[in-house]
Formats: sequence, structure tokens, C-alpha cells
Amino acid sequence: MPKNINTESLKNIYLLNLGVTAGDRVLVFTDRISNKEKTPKGRELKRRRELIRIARTAAGEGREFAKEIIYKEYPATGAPAVEPPKALWAAAFGKKCVEELSAEGLLEDILKKNACAERSIEDAGKIVKKYRDDAVNAVIALSNYSTTHTTFRKLLTGYAEARYASMPLFDAPMLNGPMGIDYGKLKKFTKWVANAVKTGDRIEVTSPNGTKLLFRKGEREVHEDNGDYKKPGSAGNLPAGEVYLAPLEGTANGRLVLEWAPTRQLKSPVTLLVKDGLVTQVEGNEPFADELRGRLSSCPQCGNIAELGIGTNPIATRPDNILESEKILGTIHIALGDNHTFGGNVQAPFHQDFVFFAPTLKVFPSSGKDGPSDGRVVIKEGKHMPAA
Repeated sequence: MPKNINTESLKNIYLLNLGVTAGDRVLVFTDRISNKEKTPKGRELKRRRELIRIARTAAGEGREFAKEIIYKEYPATGAPAVEPPKALWAAAFGKKCVEELSAEGLLEDILKKNACAERSIEDAGKIVKKYRDDAVNAVIALSNYSTTHTTFRKLLTGYAEARYASMPLFDAPMLNGPMGIDYGKLKKFTKWVANAVKTGDRIEVTSPNGTKLLFRKGEREVHEDNGDYKKPGSAGNLPAGEVYLAPLEGTANGRLVLEWAPTRQLKSPVTLLVKDGLVTQVEGNEPFADELRGRLSSCPQCGNIAELGIGTNPIATRPDNILESEKILGTIHIALGDNHTFGGNVQAPFHQDFVFFAPTLKVFPSSGKDGPSDGRVVIKEGKHMPAA
């Protein structure tokens, strides 16, 4: 058994989070280092190897709870929100479903992450429904690169009604930290934050590092990720604890000052200038700035302001892993790229979150001028108002 892996916490994913029963078929998967990414070194290489050990251990621990555990590993896609390979689709949806999706020309377009019309997803959904009995009932997604914002996940939860726990970048210390949250209290507080955000239309985010972003929410749904994925079709992250929404495309303006990449602190800040919903310029000498410039030059839609998230987990603490840091109570995160899986209109082969500390978040009504007198302060300098 791998060292430093809290197997009781892994069992709780099946029992507390997904509500797995003796009749369920569960898919557990992870990804291996591939030629689509830079070869990780040092601490990062160790984490990637550990992630595979965690996934294998999780699959083993689930055999006492489920009818069947299907375990899969595949070559890493190289970026979050890129669709997983066809073999994983077959494991999740069944061979007959995948064959029909391919015969209709739908699967190949989805895998290429083409700017598919919503109609194409609906057509694929009809086929998934047809073979729903062949699909798995629950998923534990332990890939390094997130599958949360993929059509794969959207079809599994939306049409096959699978329950889905997405755990990208996961590492063993999380099992002893934020995974131990009191889910009843987390659910209650997360709902309070969501209700506060629902009170307005325009949202302003600022932070002491110079970040300032203003955008519209419109009628977009405000989602609660509280760790309860027992209901058919439900999905979220583990560790859990956030409120999130997809801003209206084309409405975001301002600047984002990044101090953290997904798994490390930046040597110097990187500034993203945002105009009409898109990142138009990346400023900074940090190597990560070059990575973003390359990504956005080849895919302008990857610079879409895709998500506002608000952390609600009081025992999440680590800033050096985005999966945990975006859940830290009193933080907000902004994501770039794909948002079609949770209410937005943009499909892109990329979705990356960035966390901002000690932020102030104001929600303004749908009419009237921006100003301190007509806005509700939900978070002030990292403190929820009123204090929870």
C-alpha cells in the first residue's frame, strides 16, 4: 500500500460524496505523463507519480462498496478541458454507445473540441440516453488535467445521469486536510454565499495586488459545490467548497494580476489585461507569461473570462495547488477558457483557474451606476460580510 495515503478518506469518496451502493458500476481513472506536455521534474514529477498511486489505491478501496470498479489510465492530454481519449469514452459510456457516436460523426468533432453547435451535443446526448444502462453510475476522476469542463463530463452527468467527483492535481495531503470538512456545515455556508451573489447582476472583484475586474452575471445560474454528489447527474470537485458561475461573455473588463500558477508561486507577477470578455494582453517576464501568450495566440477563446469562483472551505489552506487553493475560505478565483459545461457559451481546449487573496467582492443591482452606495459587499478584504 502506498505510504501517506489516508484510505479512510478515499472510502468516504464512495460513501459520503458519491453515495455508491452495491449495484453501482464506478469508473476510476488517471493520466500518465505524455509527449503532449513538458516532462515534469523534481517535486512535480513526484506528485504526478503519487497521483497514479492514489488512483490505483482508490480503485482498490472501492471494490468493497460497488458492483464493479473499472480502472483506466491514459496518456495525459496536456491541458485542462481537453477531451479525454476515445478509450475512456468506451469505458464510461459503453462500446455500443461510442460506436454509434462515431458512426454519426459526433464523437470525432467532440474530441477535436471543435466549436460544436449545442445541437451536436444534444444529438450526442440522445445517443447517450439510448445506451444509458451501459454507462457507469459514478466516476472518480483523478487525472492530472481536469475533465470537469469537457463534453465527456457533461454528457455523463447530463444524459447518463452519472455522479462525478473531479479531482485534478490531487495529492495525498488533501486527504488529511480539506477532505475532512464537515459537509453539513459546508453545505449551509456555501448556500449562504450563493444566495448573496444571486442578489445582483454586475459583480466587481478587486484585490490588494492591483486586480480589478467588473462583469455582468445576468441570469446565469449560481452553482454550489458542497461535496454532495449523491443525486443522479450531480458533479463537483473534491476537495469541495465553492460557489461559481459563468460571467456573461463580452462583459468583463479590467485587469488580473496573477501571483500563483496552478502549482507554484510565480517569481514575479503576471498581469492579464481584459477587454470585452477576453484577455487581450499578457504582461510579465515570468516563464508562465510566455506559456499563456502561446496558448492565447493559438486560441483566442482560451482567453475568455470563463468563471468566477468563491472559496467556502474553512480548512483548505494550501496556496500551491489550485484544486485546494480555489476552495480557501475568503478567496476568489477567476478562470479562463471553456465554460460551456456550467452555463456559458464558450467551448475551448483550455480551462485554467487563478486564485486571488484578500479580495473584495461587490454585487450590484441590474440598474443604477456603479458605486459603494448601491452595491452589496459579499467579501471585504478576504472576510465574508457578515462574518459566517
